Amino acid sequence: MTAALRSRFTRFCGLCLALAVTAGAAERAAAATGEVVDLSKLRVCADPGNLPYSNDQGEGFENKIAEMIARELDVPLEYTWFPQTIGFVRMTLAAKRCDLIIGVATTNELMQNTNPYYRSSYVIVHRADMELKDGGHLDDPAFATARLGIQPRTPVATLVARYGLLTRAKPYRLIVDTRLEKPARAMVEDVAKGEIDAALAWGPLAGYWVKELAPDLKITPLAPDASHERLDFRVSMGIRYNEPDWKHLLNRILEKHKAEIEAILTSYGVPLLDEQGHLLQKAGLDPAQSFAPEPEGYRMSDYRAPVPAALKGARTVDVAGLQALLAKEDALLVDVMPTQRKPEKRPADAIWRDPERDTIKGAVWLANMGFGRLDESEEAAFKAELERLAGDRNRPIVLFCEPDCWMSWNAAKRALSYGFRNIVWFPGGATAWRNAGLEGNLVTPWRP
Repeated sequence: MTAALRSRFTRFCGLCLALAVTAGAAERAAAATGEVVDLSKLRVCADPGNLPYSNDQGEGFENKIAEMIARELDVPLEYTWFPQTIGFVRMTLAAKRCDLIIGVATTNELMQNTNPYYRSSYVIVHRADMELKDGGHLDDPAFATARLGIQPRTPVATLVARYGLLTRAKPYRLIVDTRLEKPARAMVEDVAKGEIDAALAWGPLAGYWVKELAPDLKITPLAPDASHERLDFRVSMGIRYNEPDWKHLLNRILEKHKAEIEAILTSYGVPLLDEQGHLLQKAGLDPAQSFAPEPEGYRMSDYRAPVPAALKGARTVDVAGLQALLAKEDALLVDVMPTQRKPEKRPADAIWRDPERDTIKGAVWLANMGFGRLDESEEAAFKAELERLAGDRNRPIVLFCEPDCWMSWNAAKRALSYGFRNIVWFPGGATAWRNAGLEGNLVTPWRP
């Protein structure tokens, strides 16, 4: 080999080495900070039987929040199911079988946190005849002889011990297989039956089971005690470390849908705290309200009755949530309150005056489209009118009528079946809007 050839070969090998080093560095950088999230779908790690958080029927509030995120990303939702006990994070998120845990305490070190999206606290569940005079402090005289339900190794258990109340406390297991055992539910049932006088439980669990099992029970947030245990916590979403793009995307979604998320949580009885630690009351939703189970099909009768907390596949908003939506998005407002149908065989000279309805300003009144069964021509007309008014299947369409009105639930479910991708259900309806002092206008009904 000549000197010139050797020089050229040396330079070529040096270039190959440099390229290899650069490629290796790039691979190491990608391994350190690269994203492994599958953005073609929303892959959620969840417990298949842990209400009110989640179950494999999509009935928990974390299911509803996951559905909202999937709609925002316009991707399908896919779950990896695993009981939320020891090994949950290792077997799901860390194993890269899924990319998101919907609810984790911000103090959890096994994963990276998004921004928190709600704040709640431990609460006292008690009967109405137990009068608390000290705002939820455990030094209240009412606790002097009370039988308390607690879960060991929780902040409230430590607090109970410091106040000398352990001798009358009944323990309920903390770490369980949620498919087989639900300690918070058991505590609420025991308070209702009189087996214990009060339960000290995590607010989201206590609020849900009181609403479901014993709505006559009272819920009082445990008062903060600066010298003792922390009793309130912020909850965020959990993702893997070194996925900054995924974290920023989720944070933007959480901020955009803040009002909707709060409405979902409140509808499940979750006691929410504001930034000052005070109990947050959401307009248009009563945390003690009794909700009906969500049926598979349409509601076919008794349309004025308690409705479900949400509609699968749709956003559910309260008054504040609807205000926030209208401030940011060009939404179509559709009132489906029923009214008298125009007589088909009316004499030609008979006078007919359409009724007027005081509804939300800017809404159209597509009357009677929320019945459980529509005839073929009504179905076709309703679908065509929604398409004409919306102009785009991605435009938000808000459907409503009145409180406890299944018409709006049916109509929203029907619109989803037509392929509209951004359906919003406002169960408070025109009455909740007017009661909040917001602007309305008179309309006459559209007739198919």
